[in-house]
Amino acid sequence: MSQRVKPRVSRGLRDLLPEEMMARQSMVDTIRRVYETYGFSPISTPAIEYLEVLTGSAAGEEAQHSIFTVSNPEEEALGLRFDLTVPLARVMAQHRALPRPFRRYQVAPVWRADKPDKGRYREFTQFDLDSVGTVSEIADTEIIAGMCDTLDALDVGGYRVRYSSRQILDAVLVFAGIPAQRSVDIFRVLDKLDKVGFEKVSKELTTGYQDKSGDVIRGLGLEHSQVARIGKFLDVRSEQRSEVVDQLRDLFAGIEGAEEAIRGVEKISRHLYALGYGDDKVTLDLSIARGLAYYTGPVFEANLEQAPQFGSVFGGGRYDGLVMRFLGERVPATGASIGVDRLLAALTHLGKIGGRTTATEVLVLNMDPSLEDDVLAMTFELRRAGIPTELYIGTAKNVGKQLKYADRTGVPLALLYGSNEKEQGIVTVKDLDAGRARSSQMESREEWIEERPGQQEIRRHDLVAEVRRILANVRANEA
Repeated sequence: MSQRVKPRVSRGLRDLLPEEMMARQSMVDTIRRVYETYGFSPISTPAIEYLEVLTGSAAGEEAQHSIFTVSNPEEEALGLRFDLTVPLARVMAQHRALPRPFRRYQVAPVWRADKPDKGRYREFTQFDLDSVGTVSEIADTEIIAGMCDTLDALDVGGYRVRYSSRQILDAVLVFAGIPAQRSVDIFRVLDKLDKVGFEKVSKELTTGYQDKSGDVIRGLGLEHSQVARIGKFLDVRSEQRSEVVDQLRDLFAGIEGAEEAIRGVEKISRHLYALGYGDDKVTLDLSIARGLAYYTGPVFEANLEQAPQFGSVFGGGRYDGLVMRFLGERVPATGASIGVDRLLAALTHLGKIGGRTTATEVLVLNMDPSLEDDVLAMTFELRRAGIPTELYIGTAKNVGKQLKYADRTGVPLALLYGSNEKEQGIVTVKDLDAGRARSSQMESREEWIEERPGQQEIRRHDLVAEVRRILANVRANEA
């Protein structure tokens, strides 16, 4: 006998069971509908790319260190993608005949060899939308509007989309007297502002510090006067986008390149006002940096007001230089990505999603071996009408145990068809949720037997129409 293999998964990986997959699929379907109303089209790219595609200055040092390397029979240097944007840049360079602007969405897993932690996995799913081949601020505006419309469609409650610009951060470097070549490291630290606060960011920008786990966070060695100027910039804030623009113009008066960057974020703000996205939904927040090094212009991210502990659930920006690595020419692009796992965790926490473990809406009980052909015919009649239906084919023989199976899987309706039903030409339908709700209010079994809560009889030849009617009522009650 061969030795047993211990069932396990590697650190930072996990199985997704039906309840989470049902919630995930529902969320992804909602997002996809929003993206398609904007005219974005789907693509798919391989999980594995050549290592030279994934590495390089555009990815940033931190991202490069988190790449999973793999091999193939040809012993080529390969890696698992760490995001969906770098593969998109490769697609644009490889498939030159694609129309421009090229508007795409993609949902797929990505991998990063980060240290696993609570809610932090090495494999996770992203859902991106991007416009490639246009310099227009309208493209950036559409991404922000798409972020708002997506969060509205998911009914997340209060949220705030914040945006800024890497060009404005470049102006900060001039304002603070910091060499431009240090931008990648400095922006990476500023991207931690929401997580650790300005005090720790200041320490990391200067001398460094030791965190709670004992790890030493190396400092970047900036002068305290330089950090003070960064702090003065971060003090520019207002609930009104127009007021932020005015303050920024005052602060950066005379700073080379600042006015062009300010005009860019101002134009996006004006477009957003015209479309009805006011200051209550979209804020011009100058602290937004985004960690990846390939961003070149406007950057944006979204947080849920009722679940701030989950951090940014949606983020992105403009990356006009990424395709240049492959083509040698500048190709403008902008986009954003949803962290599907993080957003799903937040929505579950808020009670906005989850509960179902199956797509099945009707379970046909199998109580009498002599009626197997009848219940099988009923099952396929409902399926052919587009109603997700399962015929019970487990080992339980009695009605009670088969109904317990329906309870465990979350099926809303159960159909009972025995010899009495056949003689009368009827089918018994049980609305399981309604039955449970009413049963909890009853004091005796006799009362339950007399009322049979959630149970009704329908005519056999009206099966499809009646089941549709009952399901519509169930969905209305759930809503």
